[in-house]
Amino acid sequence: MDQSFVLEVVRRDGLALEFVDGELQNDPKVVLVAVAQNGEALQYADNSLKSDFLVIKTAVTQNGDALYYADASPKNNREIVLAAVRQNGQALYYADASLKKDLEIVLEAVTQNGYALGYADALLKKDRDIVLAAVTQNGMALYYADEDLKKDREIVMAAVTQNGNILLMQDAYTFKNDREIVLAAVTQSGDVLTYMSAPFRKDHEIVLAAVTQNGGVLYYADASLQNDPAIVLAAVKQDSNALYYADASLQNDPEIVLAAATAVAAAR
Repeated sequence: MDQSFVLEVVRRDGLALEFVDGELQNDPKVVLVAVAQNGEALQYADNSLKSDFLVIKTAVTQNGDALYYADASPKNNREIVLAAVRQNGQALYYADASLKKDLEIVLEAVTQNGYALGYADALLKKDRDIVLAAVTQNGMALYYADEDLKKDREIVMAAVTQNGNILLMQDAYTFKNDREIVLAAVTQSGDVLTYMSAPFRKDHEIVLAAVTQNGGVLYYADASLQNDPAIVLAAVKQDSNALYYADASLQNDPEIVLAAATAVAAAR
């Protein structure tokens, strides 16, 4: 195959490197263009180039997961791993164990994808700043935090703000009576109201936040709030079916019925 022709092909689709002659899979210029277009093309490069700094750096900058296809030495290169996790935090999985202890690399990784906390060294799972960054990006990252930090109020607050259902995790559930945390949780995921205690189901602000996010949870609100026009109106605006859970006295309220009908029309 002619090099200039292949260069044009891989410039358009890096994965086309799979189908070129072996000689050109060993051509640094061709491979560099291919991985710049799609980092995953690294898998089709000749083995001799899977430890080439420029090729690997280019590949992981385009797609952090390309680190998987690199030889061992680039996985132990701080600059390369840093570029990989900046593009995809979960590329930390492929890094050398020594770099999973690197504070800057792990912080970059969890800031990009909180789940990367699962691949960090155990000592960094105890680092409050690392864990806070992770749960701020993805509340589910709380699962990978050190046990003591799962009970840290600020960290739990950050986690439920990102994903309200985190409050239902065993350790976070210790905050189920913390009004501020419950409010943050139902604001993000109204479903959480289902599992909250009776006092919170009577709390106007909490129920309003919950039904604004998920109108159907009006079903779980205290009867006194199912008879509250502001609560019911917010609920039916989000989910017209919430009208079924409103007090009978409000089911024929013109403003509420109109809001429900508008929600039905919008859903079509």
